[in-house]
Amino acid sequence: MRPSILVVEDDRRIAELVAKNLEAAGYACRQVHHSREVAALVESLQPSLIVLDIMLPGIDGLELTRTIRRTSEIPILMLTARSAESDKILGFELGADDYLTKPFSTRELVARVRALLRRSSGTVRSDALTRGELEIDPARREVRRSGETVPLTTLEFDLLHFLAQHPGRVYSREALMEHVWGENRVVDDRSIDSLISRLRRKLEFDPARPVYVTTVWGAGYRFSESS
Repeated sequence: MRPSILVVEDDRRIAELVAKNLEAAGYACRQVHHSREVAALVESLQPSLIVLDIMLPGIDGLELTRTIRRTSEIPILMLTARSAESDKILGFELGADDYLTKPFSTRELVARVRALLRRSSGTVRSDALTRGELEIDPARREVRRSGETVPLTTLEFDLLHFLAQHPGRVYSREALMEHVWGENRVVDDRSIDSLISRLRRKLEFDPARPVYVTTVWGAGYRFSESS
């Protein structure tokens, strides 16, 4: 079965361009042009990925991301004509996985979608890890804390798994950005800080006093050896 992609874009010309190129790459696409239809479609279709425009009539893409993340960890690729850093950071803080600014290359769009789907598919060949009260299963892309499942997005899981594989080792923001988003990224240092903040809110009993992912001031982040 082909992976299904929900394209949420109010500009029908752009929506058609996105869907046409993704379908040519082997994906099944469903287009929607207004925010009011999105929540119901996400629940009924359970798409493999959502391509989401920020500037939508009614509820905008940022608020939709917040709503979607209350119940789903489906990968979200944001599209926007706004290039302000604050918009990008807010998108990542709310749970977006990647970001493309209009105008964009359709080849780059397809490449980003492929990368997100590959990473969220659970095909990582690595043993499960136990770190303190955390159990990290890369095959199922599942994390449990004290036996309770912790829902993580694609990026949150990738970052946690990478750090947990190397407890005690400090990684700079640059190194973490390259691992999580790859070389052709559109993110910066603050994107990693936002991702770390999201991860801590889900993992830590007290995010202000993290036990698992700790900050090494002036150097970066590490997974604590004592966790």
